[in-house]
Amino acid sequence: MKERIFFVAALFGAVIILIAWPAYAQFAGHNTKGDYGLQSGSQPPPGVYGVLMYYRYDADSLKNRDGDTVRIDPEGQGSLEANAYVLGLSWVSEYKFLGANYSFQIFPAFTDNTLEAPILGLEESVDTSFTDLYIQPINLGWHTDRADFIAGLGVFAPTGKYELGGSDNLGLGMWSFELFAGTTIYLDEAKSWHLATTAFYEFHTDKEDTNIRVGDILTLEGGLGKSFLEGALSVGVSYYAQWKLTDDDIGLDIELPSGRRVGKHSVYGAGPELTLPIATQKKLYGFINARYFREFDAHSTLEGDTFVLTATFPIPSVSLE
Repeated sequence: MKERIFFVAALFGAVIILIAWPAYAQFAGHNTKGDYGLQSGSQPPPGVYGVLMYYRYDADSLKNRDGDTVRIDPEGQGSLEANAYVLGLSWVSEYKFLGANYSFQIFPAFTDNTLEAPILGLEESVDTSFTDLYIQPINLGWHTDRADFIAGLGVFAPTGKYELGGSDNLGLGMWSFELFAGTTIYLDEAKSWHLATTAFYEFHTDKEDTNIRVGDILTLEGGLGKSFLEGALSVGVSYYAQWKLTDDDIGLDIELPSGRRVGKHSVYGAGPELTLPIATQKKLYGFINARYFREFDAHSTLEGDTFVLTATFPIPSVSLE
């Protein structure tokens, strides 16, 4: 089961442009790194699915445009912790469009974040509340003997609390749209070994009551793994990679000091993934999936750890008799 959510990980809670630093803070987009993993290019079989997800991001360092750590305070680097809690619903239909099954998905979510950046005088905690809503009005899935394919459109609606410069924001104050396409390739006839990649291209409207527009963002997510028990259990290594492709537009003409430049952010993450079935001898009730990523080679952004725990339940449960 594939899903996507938003959590508040805007740099320092609200985006700050730090002209005095060799690293320039970037405006955050909505794409949630690591919510897709093994078999990211595969759509589930037709049916209705309920989804529960817990997402945690811990950042302990800020990287400048050259990938060097920026010291935030003498005794440490500051930190950001963000949690997201998701209740999702996915419907995969028997209806065919261009030879693909049509699917609709919706993911309301709740989030919080805790920030420590002493040099900026910030030690903030935000209580858990409703954040920006994610919908996939178009999700198409194709299946062949040795590969699956997906393509579609996702929309983030600005339903979370937002105020420019606010310390308790739970949304980003903008609409975001992402086009996505991906594939899962099966490396053997039994479809036990699989290699997957899905690409997401995200673009945005202006932030609420401003002329600020976040640059376009490209994210790749997938992994290499092996399935057992006719696909019910799988294990492997997942990854993500994200790059900001265009500059943020802040609606101002700023002349940077000689030799300075604003580096578009980029970051990579990789780690283990495991999926286990929830079943008895007679019924399959769902699946538990866990992923952990350690980030590396970050530029002009935060670097840390990502943990994703997802429970997916077919509605109704599937008989194994």
